[in-house]
Amino acid sequence: MRVVIGEDSVLFREGLARLLADAGHEVVARAGDAPALEMAVAATGPDLAVIDIRMPPDLTDDGARAARRIRAAQPELGIVLLSQHIETRNAVELVSRGGFGYLLKDRVLDVDDFLEAIVRVAAGGSALDPYVVSRMISTHRDPLAKLSARELEVLAQVAEGHTNVGIARRLWLAERTVESHVASVMTKLDLTTSKEHNRRVLAVLAYLRARGRRRDDQVD
Repeated sequence: MRVVIGEDSVLFREGLARLLADAGHEVVARAGDAPALEMAVAATGPDLAVIDIRMPPDLTDDGARAARRIRAAQPELGIVLLSQHIETRNAVELVSRGGFGYLLKDRVLDVDDFLEAIVRVAAGGSALDPYVVSRMISTHRDPLAKLSARELEVLAQVAEGHTNVGIARRLWLAERTVESHVASVMTKLDLTTSKEHNRRVLAVLAYLRARGRRRDDQVD
């Protein structure tokens, strides 16, 4: 897999590049600011871009805004945002097409999970940090009030991109029980599913996006 890294911290950028190379991936470009990142992606045509949300020149959400422009130019490119902070405003829009991940930087230290997540994103799936999912859910509590505690737990796993089998393994449930919970969540939230690969994640987050249009979800 060919990867571009957008990260202004030299130590973190080089450490991430070494991690990816050791896992057999090719780092085709590194960028320390948002404009350089966009040029690198356009020049190299990678399979995946791993991007820090806060990058120069403004050190606010430059990386996330660059990711949105990159996604507009290359809709099939996998994008993984990394951050030390939770900022869901851009994430909700980006995840609506799949091929997107949002992980807190600490998750990179869980090497196996991180490498699994980037491969899933490059293949068109999603990978959302549980804390990001929790933030999305906590800012939209009203529509989820009708869900049971177990259904909320299953919903968080769904939004992370896990299959029914993966959810069953993580929550120590039978696969049939997970299927029942997922069906109940979709029914209670009145969601229409898509035929796309990641239809459950898209349906859940499209609903959250619609509910979130009236508020600013940014948390610094």
